[in-house]
Amino acid sequence: MAGASDLLSAESYPGTARRGEVSLAAQAPQNYTSSMKTAISIPDTVFQDAERLRKSRSQMYSEAVAEYVARHEPDSVTEQIYAVCAEVDTRPDPFLAAAARRILERTEW
Repeated sequence: MAGASDLLSAESYPGTARRGEVSLAAQAPQNYTSSMKTAISIPDTVFQDAERLRKSRSQMYSEAVAEYVARHEPDSVTEQIYAVCAEVDTRPDPFLAAAARRILERTEW
């Protein structure tokens, strides 16, 4: 019966180590999770507030990162601005346009 060292030997992974040596690539875990693991540092007060949400930390941080990306993605921000402009009257106010014109006429360029 083969021992653990035989399973991780160069014979099992040709080209990765010399005969009888254990390859580092063979020792590394292969996709033990389908998501990225990371560590972060946050202020204690933020952590305590987050703990009150009664969600798993992984779920909460995943949702927070997804929301941050969605809010800061340039195309998404532009689309949100366009949506607001479609709902709001964006035509120039005649009074403000006249006032701006008078100021620009008096300004030396």
